[in-house]
Amino acid sequence: MKKTSVVLIMDETRLLLAEKKRGFGAGKLNGPGGKVQEGETVPASAAREVSEEVGVEIEESDLVLAGELKFFFPENPDWNQDCDIFIINKWRGNPEESEEMKPFWFSLDALPYEKMWVSDRKWLPEILAGNIISAEITFFGNGERCEDFEIKKLGRWK
Repeated sequence: MKKTSVVLIMDETRLLLAEKKRGFGAGKLNGPGGKVQEGETVPASAAREVSEEVGVEIEESDLVLAGELKFFFPENPDWNQDCDIFIINKWRGNPEESEEMKPFWFSLDALPYEKMWVSDRKWLPEILAGNIISAEITFFGNGERCEDFEIKKLGRWK
C-alpha cells in the first residue's frame, strides 16, 4: 500500500483544489499531494508535492494533520493508498498551473463535490468542520463508486 498525502490549502472562506490533468484521478478536483518517496517523511513529501503541483511554498511545520484515509481498490490493488490529510493556512506565492494540476479557489460554502472523488462529500465536510478523522474507503471501477464507510472522529484539529 502506497503512503500518500493530500494538502488542503485554505483561508477563512476558500479552499484551493486543483484539477488533475493526467494519470491517476485525471479530471477530478483534489488537494495537491501524492506519493511519499523513499527516505522522505510524509510532511516533507506533502511540501514537495504542493510546490511541484501548484507552485506555492509551504513549511512542513505549518501542516496540521487532520486525518488518515485508507483507500482500497479491489479491482486495481496497485492504487491502494494510506493517505494523510493535512490542513494548512500559510503559504508563499500564488497558485499556478503545472503539467500535473490546474488550481482553482472555491468558496467553502460552494465546493464542487460533483467534480471530486465520490467519497469526498462524506469525509471532507468533517475535516472542514475541524474534526480529525480516520476512515477506510473501498472504491469500485475507476473510483466512481464506493461502499458506505464509517468515519471515526479522533479529536479536533481546530
